Amino acid sequence: MTYSEQMIDQLEAGKLKEAENSFKLALKNDDDEMLFSLAEELYGLGFLQQARTIYLQLLDQYPDEDELRTNLATIAIDEGHNDEALSYLAQVRPGSAAYLESLLVAADLYQTEEEFEVTEEKLKEAYDLAPDEPAVQFALGEFYFLIGRYAEAINYYFQLIKNGYTDFAKVDIAGRLGMAYAQSGQFKQALGYLTQVKPEYQTTDIRFQTGLTQLQLGNTEDAIKTLENLIKEDDQYASAYPELARAYEKENKFQQALRTVQEGLAVDQYNEHLYALAAEITSHLGNQQLMKKYLLKAHDLAPDNMTITLQYSNFLLHQHDDETNIKLLSPLVKEDETDPQLYWNLARSYQRTGKFDLAGKYYQAALPAYSENPTFLKELINYYREAGETDQLMDELEHYLRLVPTDMEMQDLYDQYEDY
Repeated sequence: MTYSEQMIDQLEAGKLKEAENSFKLALKNDDDEMLFSLAEELYGLGFLQQARTIYLQLLDQYPDEDELRTNLATIAIDEGHNDEALSYLAQVRPGSAAYLESLLVAADLYQTEEEFEVTEEKLKEAYDLAPDEPAVQFALGEFYFLIGRYAEAINYYFQLIKNGYTDFAKVDIAGRLGMAYAQSGQFKQALGYLTQVKPEYQTTDIRFQTGLTQLQLGNTEDAIKTLENLIKEDDQYASAYPELARAYEKENKFQQALRTVQEGLAVDQYNEHLYALAAEITSHLGNQQLMKKYLLKAHDLAPDNMTITLQYSNFLLHQHDDETNIKLLSPLVKEDETDPQLYWNLARSYQRTGKFDLAGKYYQAALPAYSENPTFLKELINYYREAGETDQLMDELEHYLRLVPTDMEMQDLYDQYEDY
């Protein structure tokens, strides 16, 4: 047995001191081919410094072997020494047998630095050199998948499948295709591939995406089964709870939906979106007190989230709690928040509390966004009636009736004021 082989056996047995001694002996006594194999195994086991030592020793003896430089560059990247890696890669010139590999390593380096344009350049150059090389196709697919250019990712994943690769580098290609199609909104194609993923690659992320895709396609019962099974196997997978709750909600199973959200909150108690969803589901159950509790918690966790703020505001309007609604929204107006729904909600509360000047101010602020919205216009017309602003009332009545000429109640109101 060579010293290299002894070292690997000792590492696997946890005998680190003996392995260190065998490593020193291997460097002195084993042949170069054995040392190169040892370096590869050590790299795979995470012993980067030892692998680096071997590659440097071999490079001294074989200065024309560029594969050693690409391997050293890979180790440098893993250790965060990108300048060192670039130095090694710059020494690998076009025409070298290792040039293609150097392009892939360089692409990996620039990707870690989020220099995506340079990453793409390196990968495209590699593809021009070797368009049928699976490692290049896979690298391009993964790169485009990472940056969200899913159509391009799909193209390269398909090339791998045509080359007979159903998986590559421990990645299931059907799973990648399914995820890419789902992210690009092509849910039928996505589900077709997601259901082909081999059992050993059925990660929680894959199963979660399968459930989401089933939900998008309206296969609610299938989605419920998928997400229920996912939670049974991994009850800490927080993202599954809101989607399962929405699936129950679609089936009008509101008690189960609420229970699911509550279970999700036990896993992720600081998720404002879960509290907001709990409030939405509770609205179907008629429990106003519990709904208010969830909305308050959601708003406390994310006071700057306008969607949640308006959800809470809508609840307060429904409860005719106008003073609380004004306290909630008026500070946002002072901060120049410009969401038109905010102005509309504030105008309604000011009108109901008899503060007509302020109500008119915020109705006017909301008007540009809702000038074609019949519901808003009816409220504005009602405001003008209460405020006694007849000219504006007639203008908006005419405008409203152009939009909804069949509304006889509003036509009668128009006729009534026209007579005056």
